[in-house]
Amino acid sequence: MPVTGSSSHEPLSARLAELKGLSILLVEDSWHVGKAMKGLLRVLGAEVVGPAATAADAERLVAERTPDVAIVDVNLRHGETSSNLIDRLLEQRIPVIIVTGYAAVSLPTRNVEAILEKPVSKQRLLENLRPIIARRLGR
Repeated sequence: MPVTGSSSHEPLSARLAELKGLSILLVEDSWHVGKAMKGLLRVLGAEVVGPAATAADAERLVAERTPDVAIVDVNLRHGETSSNLIDRLLEQRIPVIIVTGYAAVSLPTRNVEAILEKPVSKQRLLENLRPIIARRLGR
């Protein structure tokens, strides 16, 4: 399973609304991982755009509506890497969280919010989204 749950003592309603109002661009070429992550983010209240499997698809979605944050896989379809896409997102002041199936990432990562290794737990994802939520939505 690409995204794992966590046990929490928070009320269910609080957990389900934690990402309410947050728009997330999801860039992931694996259909199963993208579907699981999109489902989790939606259950937590986020509006999810994507998943986009290529940089071109992601850029088209960003042109339609600027997201509050982007969750981007390192390796995309047909051997493409997301390096240039990440640079363009950061230039547009869109916070980026990188997800990868590899322990070592060969991308310049100086300005990204986090690098998360798959499988990504719900708890770890939320830990990295909370500061972005606080900054972007003024919570």
